[in-house]
Amino acid sequence: SRKAVLEEVSGKKKAETLANIEEGVVLEGTVKNITDYGAFIDLGGIDGLLHIIDMSCGRIQSPNDIIKVGDEIQVKVLKFDREKERISLGYKQLLPDPWQSVAERFPKDSHVRGKVVSLTDYGAFIEIEPGVEGLVHVTEMTWSKRLKHPSKLLSIGQDVEAVVLEADPNSRRISLGLKQVSPDPWETLPVRYHIGSRVTGKVRSLTDFGAFVEIEDGIDGLVHLSDISWTKRIKHPSDVLKKGQQVDAVITNIDVDGRRLSLSIKDLEPNAWDRFFDTHKLGDVIKGRAVRFPNFGAFIEIEEGIEG
Repeated sequence: SRKAVLEEVSGKKKAETLANIEEGVVLEGTVKNITDYGAFIDLGGIDGLLHIIDMSCGRIQSPNDIIKVGDEIQVKVLKFDREKERISLGYKQLLPDPWQSVAERFPKDSHVRGKVVSLTDYGAFIEIEPGVEGLVHVTEMTWSKRLKHPSKLLSIGQDVEAVVLEADPNSRRISLGLKQVSPDPWETLPVRYHIGSRVTGKVRSLTDFGAFVEIEDGIDGLVHLSDISWTKRIKHPSDVLKKGQQVDAVITNIDVDGRRLSLSIKDLEPNAWDRFFDTHKLGDVIKGRAVRFPNFGAFIEIEEGIEG
């Protein structure tokens, strides 16, 4: 019986292999079968499982990206259950750990290029080399504060340039920034604008105290309620402005450190009060319309927005 002879030979080979197996040893094996979750390696009469997560330090879609059936490879025994004859193997454990020298190879503020491999609600993972991924938090993607989800800016497989913000080999984390590749628009704001500059922007939001106007990507200025009109009595910005409206305004203050920009719509026109006093003096007889009667007197509107 040839079958009996083969089984006897295989049994002896298996016994020899089991006698030499222990956790941590490196063995030669042949790729026998590949599945979605890994590969079975023939170690000599007994198979061990090489799980897909132990094949490479980097992300792989399929075991076929690394090995093929019939390949002769070296593997490391990670776990061995002698009673159940179950063997867990590792391939990436025989390769140098790319995280050991990331701090030296990717110092803070250095520029790197990589591929987007994953998108989440809080950011994007960028593979900057096989086995090393960095996270670009959603707040580090653009100087604008209105990015709702990373997918609005990035896509899987996209090549991007980023700046290293921090590299921690112990926790195996690298923090990256996309917006840092371009200058901070706030730092160069005084170069492009100055107090008194006339700007055009879109009303981004309305609050009880004013309106935020976007004059360029990442730069919002506040038009305070008191700076909307010289003469109109405005209880809420929505009385005269609406979201998305294009408006002109004048820059009245620039605070780079505080990242604040003050705008005024009323300063587009001369001060109504100054104009009134330029044309009137004490003793002039004027006409007006009674508009309010508090207990202590009467308010008379003598020009639009000008009351005495």
